[in-house]
Amino acid sequence: MEIIKKFKTTFALLLMILVTVGFMYKQNTGLNVGEMAPDLKFNNPEGKQIALSSLKGKVVLIDFWASWCVPCRRENPAVVKAYNMFKDKKFKNGKGFTVYGYSLDTNADLWKTAIEKDGLIWNNHTSDLKGWNSEGAQLYQVNSIPSNYLIDGDGKIIAKNLRGEALIDALSKFEKK
Repeated sequence: MEIIKKFKTTFALLLMILVTVGFMYKQNTGLNVGEMAPDLKFNNPEGKQIALSSLKGKVVLIDFWASWCVPCRRENPAVVKAYNMFKDKKFKNGKGFTVYGYSLDTNADLWKTAIEKDGLIWNNHTSDLKGWNSEGAQLYQVNSIPSNYLIDGDGKIIAKNLRGEALIDALSKFEKK
């Protein structure tokens, strides 16, 4: 009888700890500023998987776009400008800046052509080629593009949906002076 009572007490305590840890993890991962960005792991145009978490230590712009999206293509020069300006800079919480491009394309050839034509010179281009049904877009609740998330060197979201000079202003604000 005493053994059963100890077992129940131990089990209840363990269950409470697991629920608390799970709740804390859920609270820290999300899509709001201040939360940890969910990891993405998708293939580049050559078929190699690139994980967002592999860029830890850098400030990263997660850029949701597509070759067929006219506003995205108009925004690409601003992203290229920001990349060139900040790729080697030091930040309050990160060293260097890069872009994790996530395409909502369904045609690999059009996607690759747009990368080249728009001069998207960073190495982190990814897609699952499922268009609006893409797993990454669903995970980040993307319902319009262009859409983006700026994350710090620890993977924490520090800003969202920055366009043009707003991206440069945000990067300047987080730059180590």
